[in-house]
Amino acid sequence: MDIRVINAPIQAVDADAIIVNLFEGVQRPGGATGAVDAALRASDAGEGLISQLIRLGDFKGKLNEVAVLYTQGRIPAPRVIVVGLGKANEFTLDRVRQASATAFRKAQSLGCRRVATIVHGAGIGGLAVREAAEATVEGALLGTYRFDEFRAEPDEGRIALGLVVEFDAAKLADIEAGAERGRFLAEAVNTARTLINRPPNVLTPAAFAEFAQDLAQRVGLRCTVLDETEIAAQGMGGVVAVSQGSQNPPRFVILEHAPQHAEREAPLVFVGKGVTFDSGGLSIKPAESMPDMKADMAGAAAVLGAMQAVAQRNVPRRVVGLIPLVENMPDGRAYRPGDVIRLMSGVRVEIVSTDAEGRLILSDALHYAKRYAPAGVVDLATLTGACIIALGERVAAGLFANRDDWAEQVLRAADAAGERLWRLPLYADYGEKIRSEVADIKNSGGRFSGVGSSAYFLYRSVEGEGEYPWAHVDMAGMMFSAENKGYHVKGAMGYGVRTLVYLSERYSR
Repeated sequence: MDIRVINAPIQAVDADAIIVNLFEGVQRPGGATGAVDAALRASDAGEGLISQLIRLGDFKGKLNEVAVLYTQGRIPAPRVIVVGLGKANEFTLDRVRQASATAFRKAQSLGCRRVATIVHGAGIGGLAVREAAEATVEGALLGTYRFDEFRAEPDEGRIALGLVVEFDAAKLADIEAGAERGRFLAEAVNTARTLINRPPNVLTPAAFAEFAQDLAQRVGLRCTVLDETEIAAQGMGGVVAVSQGSQNPPRFVILEHAPQHAEREAPLVFVGKGVTFDSGGLSIKPAESMPDMKADMAGAAAVLGAMQAVAQRNVPRRVVGLIPLVENMPDGRAYRPGDVIRLMSGVRVEIVSTDAEGRLILSDALHYAKRYAPAGVVDLATLTGACIIALGERVAAGLFANRDDWAEQVLRAADAAGERLWRLPLYADYGEKIRSEVADIKNSGGRFSGVGSSAYFLYRSVEGEGEYPWAHVDMAGMMFSAENKGYHVKGAMGYGVRTLVYLSERYSR
């Protein structure tokens, strides 16, 4: 969808549909919605169609409630879409994203190709104009995303043009800046969604790395890809072990955004788990669990999407993305329960489950990050089913951190992005759960310590010499949305992209 900002009264715009809004409980529409209502009167003394909808009780203004009105030639647009914003005292930027997504998705379902919207929340909603415009555009682009690369006949057409309409010319500069930022961020999330949705026979480690190289060239990132020989030479024993049962060799992608003035500063480093398909290896998963395992690279997709937005938004600080990419398969060369491997950090690991593979490749990447002397590191991983049990599927991700101040910065970024994140404790007791009788540690603490012991396993590659501020995001419950709701659509969620981008923009020492 092309996004343009225009200076006009919304009721005068020629489009297939125009979008306005109402707060819950409003009896008399005002602002742009009131102007549209007035234009939809049958006569000067008559009642507007929106007022009639409210009076009849057919529209309450609840969050994401939507109604379609047909204008009968009274204004240039044949349709008016009214979307609910919910209660005024609960209004946030995230509700702007949701309402905008809901309204645009409705327009798309009606076959509209040219859709105009007001900026939700910039008037009586009391939000800053630029931020409201950004959230409006984010919602529009996120809510209308569809993955149809492999469909011969897509279900419906796409909106070609989205017009962001503002009557007050003094606000245009802020709206244009916000709209551009919202477009970059939504496109980055949709990049992650597309990668996650792609089937594993298409998105192998090598294919992911090639995609990253092409994207880096397009948006101005530095990109280095290590192949299997170079990975082994670096001593990345976790990446080597997990990948050796697959015919698709591993890759290790390094992305860097370094504005000229910030080339020598300590960077933020984002690390994403990139298991392009996880069969569980020899500790094989149940058959019903496997189809979703193409999404075991959702953390890697989030990091790549975030780096895209960081570059496009020209974030004025140095940011590095590290993406280890493997496929976990059970052939005759596969690593086994009972094996002992050596990670890049020098830690020797007893393998008790080949299905606890993500922590092995992340540990190598986290140790690799030490060479940057980073200001802070965040890793994102679909790591444990235990985190889904703890926090709920499609509800929230879990956060572990070694420093309170760093954890607080990550949590603030997630809150600003509207991505739920809940801090969990990194107790030293979890380390006891992964003690091994034959090696330094084992790679699983069992079902009764899964989420905590997995985080502590990762911490073993962070602690000690060169330790940096570190946060681990277990996003296992945030891979897929089961429905179209707000700005989420059926399929990949693209969780984590916006949190990382907000963190890179708002980080303070």
